[in-house]
Amino acid sequence: MRFEAATIKDIARSLGFSPSTVSRALRNCNDISETTKQLVLDYANKINYTPNPIALSLKARRSRSIGVIVHEIADSFFSQIINGIECIARESGYNVIVAQSLGSYENEMSITRMLASRSIDGCLVSLAPGTTDISHFTNLQERGLPIVFFDRTAEALSGHKVLIDNKLGGFKGTHHLLKNHCRRIAFIGDSPHQYITGLRLEGYKKALSEHHFEIDESLIKYCPYGGSDPYEVETVMHQLFYADNKPDAIFTSTDKLTIASMRCCRDMKINIPGTVALAGFSNMDNTDLFCPSLTVIRQPAIQMGKVAARLLIKTVESKKPLIEFERQMLPVELRIGDSSKGRVHAITA
Repeated sequence: MRFEAATIKDIARSLGFSPSTVSRALRNCNDISETTKQLVLDYANKINYTPNPIALSLKARRSRSIGVIVHEIADSFFSQIINGIECIARESGYNVIVAQSLGSYENEMSITRMLASRSIDGCLVSLAPGTTDISHFTNLQERGLPIVFFDRTAEALSGHKVLIDNKLGGFKGTHHLLKNHCRRIAFIGDSPHQYITGLRLEGYKKALSEHHFEIDESLIKYCPYGGSDPYEVETVMHQLFYADNKPDAIFTSTDKLTIASMRCCRDMKINIPGTVALAGFSNMDNTDLFCPSLTVIRQPAIQMGKVAARLLIKTVESKKPLIEFERQMLPVELRIGDSSKGRVHAITA
């Protein structure tokens, strides 16, 4: 038997009222008596009546749905962001449609077309690592779709942006390794086209420069798919550790790269932190359970989701087109574990 949701006509037929009377009662109009309102509400609750969202969206020309595009839902960082987005969306009466690009530019374009075809009211986007052409987003913006970019964005994009202090994160992680007497610190980042990769690399270089170390470009490696392809991380690790002058520390720029690098060290029988120290970005809740526990740069992911959702809903509900956009920068936190310990603290803070 096919399920059919109750309608205003069903309530009207059962109570002997006109559909317009029932509709006005449900909307708490002043021209309907309190007795009639209560009868309608009681019966609506009894049959679990809820307004048809499609009908409402056609009437209001809004779907009360927002799209979210992330790299990977299983990534702890993005799952926390989604939690923050859904919290604000639910409070504001919006549904959330989440899709993952899995690092693919082609997937991202396909998802963007799919969400636009569903008449979403706006979209929250973190660019795929492989994205260099942003025209699929600028075209939608030109047609009036509100888009807020978070975490992975591009300088050329307009609109609200919510970021963490990527440069400070790169600096903090590298500075910590230098304090622990590391001298040859490798940097492993995702796609070099990614805006955040460049900022985290800037922080890495700034820490080295402040402590009077030359930048060794042979220690800077990239994984264009952000670690989604395990072979790219393995290739980079082999390049670093089969070289004559091996690194004594690794700083990774993403959650997935941090875990993948640790796994490669285990497979290559490289001891952490005895042979090489490890620190990197990660928002996993159980980094203290690893052996050794991980030193990580942690990002305020839930807060990022909440801030981005508020900005999008504010844009959607604005009665006038926005001509000025906000750029919000959130702080990062260094959490020290055992993966970077065991060395002489030769450099003072």
